[in-house]
Amino acid sequence: MNLIDEIKALAHAQREEVIEWRRWMHRHPELSQEEYGTMAFVAERLTEMGLKPRTGIGGTGVMAMLKGEGIKAKGERDYCVALRADYDALPITEDTGLPFSSENPGVMHACGHDMHTCSLLGAAKILCQLRNRLQGDIMFIFEPSEEKYPGGARMMMDDGLFEEVLPNEIYAFHCLPEMDCGRVGMRKGRYMASTDELYWTVKGKGGHGATPHLSVDPIVVASHIVIALQQVVSRNAVPMMPTVLTIGKIQEQGGRTNIIPDTVKMEGIIRTFDPEWRLEAHEKIRHISTGVAEAMGAECDLFIDYGYPPVINDDACTQQVHDNSCAYLGADNVEWLDLRMTAEDFSFYQQRIPSCYFRIGIHEPGTPFCNLHRPNLIVDERSLELANGLIAYNAIMALNNRIKK
Repeated sequence: MNLIDEIKALAHAQREEVIEWRRWMHRHPELSQEEYGTMAFVAERLTEMGLKPRTGIGGTGVMAMLKGEGIKAKGERDYCVALRADYDALPITEDTGLPFSSENPGVMHACGHDMHTCSLLGAAKILCQLRNRLQGDIMFIFEPSEEKYPGGARMMMDDGLFEEVLPNEIYAFHCLPEMDCGRVGMRKGRYMASTDELYWTVKGKGGHGATPHLSVDPIVVASHIVIALQQVVSRNAVPMMPTVLTIGKIQEQGGRTNIIPDTVKMEGIIRTFDPEWRLEAHEKIRHISTGVAEAMGAECDLFIDYGYPPVINDDACTQQVHDNSCAYLGADNVEWLDLRMTAEDFSFYQQRIPSCYFRIGIHEPGTPFCNLHRPNLIVDERSLELANGLIAYNAIMALNNRIKK
């Protein structure tokens, strides 16, 4: 039996077990930095496979190493391929009607992280069974808090994730609801945007709504700031460089129908792909915000929470994922993807390690489409068997390709 057929047979044999793992996780979602039950669940599964997981990294993260037993060339140095999955949930009330819906009110795996984690657990089980084919080592990373700054990747690295071993390559995937189950996609180079959170406090002078001339209305000032900021994208960003600036929340502090408040708070995001333009945009946002407020007799404080860098895939790693996917699934089921303005803290790993972040389809053909971060997101569970097999195959081939170089 060739390697692909062997992996597919193992993935199929454990299909029901992996689905049950995923359903347990879906019933028991935990928010960012609160994933203690999930951490224990993952560690228990890894221990059952004969691995020795290290827990509590970055608070609630897990890492385990699998030592390959394949024959290495004489004098060959140790080589390590890392595989990463995230496992935090979102503050969303589930509305799927599934029999294994969330039992934690107001919390849901609405981004597919339960699918990511159990697919990697499935891949880990396959790789443990095929350790004699591994001409190198595999690092399994189960990351908490991807959805919340400062991000689990940075938290785990700051807590010594790579203290003993720095992987030579690292791979991760994210489910994609707009892609049918059975398909995968990837993109070389720039793929996903950086993201920074913006927090404004506009300070005016409150008063009676019937005597506005005695006040400095921060609502009016904030409204002018919102309009003025539109030129950051429309007149300052290079047209060929995608940029998104969104104000998602405006909240006055103490106003009523006849009361002008003292303060208005706003929150938003800036996303782009170019590190230099990213910093330049920050300064333009600050200059416009403070300038408009000052011109109208108010003050504006802006806090920029510097977030995740852009996801930039290594060309060689991405070509490898593409070629391995074609071999495993057939070329007709593999596609090159467009840029996305979403963001991912996997980019922190990419700053140190050659990598690829790719996509696996979870949409059941013929059913309504539902996007990520929505209360009615449903994962076609057939994608689990595909994912854990493909992850395992790509890991083995990554080690083999290194040997051939």
